[in-house]
Amino acid sequence: MEVFDVLGDPVRRRILELLAAGPRSAGEVAKTVASEFSISQPAVSQHLKVLRESGLARVRPDGTRRLYSVCAEPLREVDRWLERFRDEWEPRLLALETEVARGKRQRRVRKSADGAVANHDTHHERGHRTS
Repeated sequence: MEVFDVLGDPVRRRILELLAAGPRSAGEVAKTVASEFSISQPAVSQHLKVLRESGLARVRPDGTRRLYSVCAEPLREVDRWLERFRDEWEPRLLALETEVARGKRQRRVRKSADGAVANHDTHHERGHRTS
């Protein structure tokens, strides 16, 4: 199975996220993933097998447990493949980031100005009251 096919499954992506934090036993992975995706332990084991056979994960015995970890090389291949698209994405994402920051700044300035006007009006009204 090709790496992109393997990564296309949300359960397998979640397993890789767990393994990226450090080696995990098959039991730990199964417990987390089974609860998050409402799938059986044998189904999680099958996903671990697919990850192992695709080269995205490795397993090593640790006493009676089997510890799984991420194999980075296939992910580096994906990263290299994606590199050709970054030239197209990055300027647009940077422009979007700039526009979002500009909008936040404008909202802050408006909110600050509205608050200053409200405070001035309240203070002005208090100063002219007669009892």
